[in-house]
Amino acid sequence: MAVNSFREDEEQKQVMNRETILRLFRYLLAYKKTVAAVILIMAVTTAITMVNPLLIEHAVDSDIAMGDMRGLMYIGVIALILNLIWLAGVKLRMVMVAGIANQVVLKIREQLYVHLQTLSFHFFDSRPTGKILARVIGDVNSLKEVLSDSVTTLIPDFCTIIGVMAIMMVKNWRLGLAAVITLPFLAGGMYIIQTFSHKRWQLVRKKNSNVNAFVHEKLSGIRIVQSFRSEQESMEDFNILVNDQVAAYTGAVRWADAFGPLIDVTWGIGGFLLYFIGIRIIGVGNVGVGTFLAFSTYLGMFWSPLRNLANFYNKMVTNLSAAERVFEIMDTEPEIKDREGVTDLPDVEGEVAFDHVSFAYEDAPDQMVLNDVSFTARPGETIALVGPTGAGKTTIVNLISRFYEVTKGRVMVDGHDLRDVSIASLRKQMGVMTQDNFLFSGTIGDNIRYGKLDATDEEIIAAAKAVNAHDFIMKMENGYDTKISERGAGLSIGQRQLLAFARTMVSMPRILILDEATSSIDTHTEQLVQQGIEVLLKGRTSFVIAHRLSTIQKADRIFVIDHGKIMEEGSHSQLMEKQGAYYDLYQAQFKNL
Repeated sequence: MAVNSFREDEEQKQVMNRETILRLFRYLLAYKKTVAAVILIMAVTTAITMVNPLLIEHAVDSDIAMGDMRGLMYIGVIALILNLIWLAGVKLRMVMVAGIANQVVLKIREQLYVHLQTLSFHFFDSRPTGKILARVIGDVNSLKEVLSDSVTTLIPDFCTIIGVMAIMMVKNWRLGLAAVITLPFLAGGMYIIQTFSHKRWQLVRKKNSNVNAFVHEKLSGIRIVQSFRSEQESMEDFNILVNDQVAAYTGAVRWADAFGPLIDVTWGIGGFLLYFIGIRIIGVGNVGVGTFLAFSTYLGMFWSPLRNLANFYNKMVTNLSAAERVFEIMDTEPEIKDREGVTDLPDVEGEVAFDHVSFAYEDAPDQMVLNDVSFTARPGETIALVGPTGAGKTTIVNLISRFYEVTKGRVMVDGHDLRDVSIASLRKQMGVMTQDNFLFSGTIGDNIRYGKLDATDEEIIAAAKAVNAHDFIMKMENGYDTKISERGAGLSIGQRQLLAFARTMVSMPRILILDEATSSIDTHTEQLVQQGIEVLLKGRTSFVIAHRLSTIQKADRIFVIDHGKIMEEGSHSQLMEKQGAYYDLYQAQFKNL
């Protein structure tokens, strides 16, 4: 199975920039009315901006030249009113656009999180959690600026450029042409910068993910780091990753910073050509002072939006890799999903059957983890799975839960092929407790209720009592309302395991899977748990994986798994009489007791 660690850059498929941009902007369609209102406001403010130079031209060439002070006052009042309207419009536009951008980012993050929950274990097994977090948090946040600027910068500045060009061409086409003649050089330079810059910003995102994955991994294992006095080695690894991040960022910024000088150079050349053509070719006497002032203003109005657009383009190139990384996850198809035409699994009796099942991981299709396994577990029967590590025990129970898809054969519950029923209806009737007893931050009661979100307090207490967790819970400061942190810090391993067991029990499943569920409980506590198990699991089909053979002696049948096959099966007494593989395992485990 290929695994991407924090030391390795993530592979990323190449996507057309245009497709990513269009897909990102489609989110704005859900806010058509608000966007339309913003565009209307921008049309008014842009029109006012383009009218201002005409007011200056009229004031200089007409009112001041003719000594018409009343006309000049009228122009001043009109300019004041228009610019107050412009100021109010700009403020209102900013508020509305910020609201849209926040809503779109929220929607993208929600969609990404919902989609992540549909992905199979293979997706999470093959990459560090920190790299996934980098996409959910950092990359999504990077989209906000692009979305807001696309409305506040792209539309008004593009309209301003078109409007200014039209006005300049109408008033004097030669001066207008002089102002825009450098545009092809600007476009060519921007294309070259974008080509090199985009790849470098992709690398920056990857290096950021590496740092994020490293920090998440080391903080999650901080006890191990401190226990083995590995702080210095950890710091050295961190410095290497951060230096790689800085080098990637520096390389990207060098290209991004080229946008500003490119604009300044083309702007300067355009200004020089404007005055050169106006003075030397057209002649000062043929162009009014007001017209020159208007054209000078329009020249700034033309190149200033171009600078803004270049900055926006720069931001878009910078953050486009973030959008690609977000959409790449959203386009990842779940390996395990409901196919068309599935039905809900009805309430089951609990019969589980494997029909010539073979399984191999996707990354190693030639290495069969299970090979032609067949058995039938009767309703209410307890099946114990024993065998060496890597024999295929956990794979069997994962296939029952449909966490992975079979490579060959069928897995059936009450005669229903699991591929023909919805995943939700299957897992609703199952209880799974693994070796990793993960507890969430919140109260003890909330953690138990996680097994059945609508469980009453009475059901929670009953489940806790059944696994003998009630007594230690009531000894805590606030009982079931006691708050615990992530992973149950502050609780013993045995206490965490009992809470996880209560969480599983509260759902009252028809099929129960216990994967090394009692491995971390001391002998006394284990005896208490076994008493609860005998009561609660009566009449329920259960699969128990245990290395401590003492915990499975009462199982109806024991399967000895090795090399992906069932080597032996029978009750404890039958297998001991047979003196085969199970007998050898039992003797090896208890010979020194």
